[in-house]
Amino acid sequence: MQAIKDKFNDMSAMRKAKAEAKEEEKAEKELAKTRVEVAREVRLAREAEAAMDLHVNKAAEKIANEEEKYVHDQPAGGTLDPYASSFTNPNLNNAGTGPTNNLL
Repeated sequence: MQAIKDKFNDMSAMRKAKAEAKEEEKAEKELAKTRVEVAREVRLAREAEAAMDLHVNKAAEKIANEEEKYVHDQPAGGTLDPYASSFTNPNLNNAGTGPTNNLL
């Protein structure tokens, strides 16, 4: 009779141990799944950041190209004033000609 009770106690202990092992395995799998999801999100964030950097660089290139167009049109010594009707050059008078020498 005692042997049967011991056998049942051993079986019960074995079931508890198996259940605990299954729960631990389940928790480890869940943790691994979460790590994979986090890694995926990090990868997507890096890809998005790289794409954003690419777009920012393209925009900077376009701005540089546009500025380059205006810099070539600018007279020597003048500045580009976006609010003025033309470039300003201290060496030119309003008519666009050079300074006049009234002493001659």
